[in-house]
Amino acid sequence: MKLISWNVNGLRACEGKGFSDIFKQLDADFFCLQETKMQEGQLDLKFDGYESYWNYAEKKGYSGTAIFTKHKPLSVSYGLGIEEHDHEGRVITLEMEDFYMITVYTPNSQDGLKRLDYRMKWEDDFREYLMRLDKVKPVIVCGDMNVAHKEIDLKNPKTNRKNAGFTDEERDKFSQLLASGFTDTFRYFYPDKEGIYSWWSYRFKSREKNAGWRIDYFVVSNRLTEKIKSASIHTEIYGSDHCPVELVL
Repeated sequence: MKLISWNVNGLRACEGKGFSDIFKQLDADFFCLQETKMQEGQLDLKFDGYESYWNYAEKKGYSGTAIFTKHKPLSVSYGLGIEEHDHEGRVITLEMEDFYMITVYTPNSQDGLKRLDYRMKWEDDFREYLMRLDKVKPVIVCGDMNVAHKEIDLKNPKTNRKNAGFTDEERDKFSQLLASGFTDTFRYFYPDKEGIYSWWSYRFKSREKNAGWRIDYFVVSNRLTEKIKSASIHTEIYGSDHCPVELVL
């Protein structure tokens, strides 16, 4: 079973850069999107053999998630069921026979860390949500989690210590998540691999220089690790400032 996650940074823009062709080429069982930046009806995107589920932000042109799946879920839920978190279209959960499939677009702490306090609250609530589901059946969560966990997860750790996505607070929350019974699948296979990133700023020719960050993840319940076949990052695929990440189970 193949799973793909991609922050498309505006699905309409990405579609103009070949999204549909890439979608078909990757041929995933589950194809999860973040930052769709759409409202319902703005883009009619259907693929044979797939059902799709969408969570739109109330604010236009902002955030948003989607999942395309070849496998019909038992149930679908949107958001965390917590009022303050559920206006930005950040979470979709599919309950499958043997696991929960979740896509997430974690809030960015923003310039000057304006939203760091909110982000900390989000992290605690999201972790509790995953742990609650994990008691019922194993969890697969993927998406743009807006944190580079370790120094090897970004090109310039020293100059980014106080920047959104690499603060001690955000990194600690990711460590707490893993300590709660979850595995970062890419690091499971490549604990020491450097120079592989999933996001590059559009500025300063960052992608050409590979001055990137690894902030897109597949995280799974520890008891699923024996089923993981491979984890990879498609740095060769363009169309967004992020590239797709992949998990095969």
